[in-house]
Amino acid sequence: MCDVVAFGELLIDFTPQLSDPNGSRLFRQNPGGAPANVLAALAALGIQTAFIGKVGSDDFGFYLQSVLNAQQIDTSGLVFSKEVNTTLAFVTLNNSGERSFTFYRRPGADRMLDVHEINYSLIDRAKIFHFGSVSLTHEPVRSATLEAVSYAKKKGLLISYDPNVRMNLWDNAEEAKEQIVQCLPYADILKVSEEELTFLTSTDSLEKGTEQLYSLYGTPCILVTLGEHGCFYRTGGTTGHIHGFRVKAVDTNGAGDAFLGGILYQILQQSKSFNELSRMDTESMITFGNAVGAIVASKQGAMPAMPNLTEIQNMLGIA
Repeated sequence: MCDVVAFGELLIDFTPQLSDPNGSRLFRQNPGGAPANVLAALAALGIQTAFIGKVGSDDFGFYLQSVLNAQQIDTSGLVFSKEVNTTLAFVTLNNSGERSFTFYRRPGADRMLDVHEINYSLIDRAKIFHFGSVSLTHEPVRSATLEAVSYAKKKGLLISYDPNVRMNLWDNAEEAKEQIVQCLPYADILKVSEEELTFLTSTDSLEKGTEQLYSLYGTPCILVTLGEHGCFYRTGGTTGHIHGFRVKAVDTNGAGDAFLGGILYQILQQSKSFNELSRMDTESMITFGNAVGAIVASKQGAMPAMPNLTEIQNMLGIA
């Protein structure tokens, strides 16, 4: 049995370190990729997870497989390419820990996953299917993404979707919006940043933007992450804002994925179905997710920073 299966990119994040004595910038190799980060957050909390994606048959690809295996993430859905290398991303951080990315992905192995390479048996055994929009940028992985999420929906899985817009991976903004929007009808849980909400709805109003998405697609749960300011949410006609936890941000890379991992963990812990969750249930889940995200933002790296339950309880003050 697998509680959560994620589909998409698995790559190397090169994160900046202190300069060497000669003043040259140094980078540390870290495992990354938003869908895999979500699984890492869940795995750190003891959830059974599995990953579907593609890496290169190179040192980076084998390293990534070893990292997932070490975290007890099922890698039977991980495919190795002999033609294309593992995708790389160099991360740049500003003074507040906010990041930007430079990708080496023209193409990268994650782009090359084909429909016939999907491990459907992992989806068959799961409760939640999670994916993002990076796997929608190019073929053949775009068609594979649509096939996998459609299959998961037909199987009755809860669908978690993080548009995770990386504009420098797309040819243009119009194509990005078109491809991202076509997956919105599948989502039961939609996690977007404030900037992504504006991109999708052309409004910077959290109320109006989430109302527009709910009216068009009927998304049961919309979560808008606001960094240190927490999260705005909409469940049908109910909206609210849950404040975040103040920490010294060291590296925000993976914090949103950690937040979402915390949300999915809480959903799995509920004795009631997703559609039966009350406002109090939702706000409790978001508070938990905010704590997970805050902890990760206070550390370096994404996957290596994922906290265990004791760390989260300490942040929540309930240990």
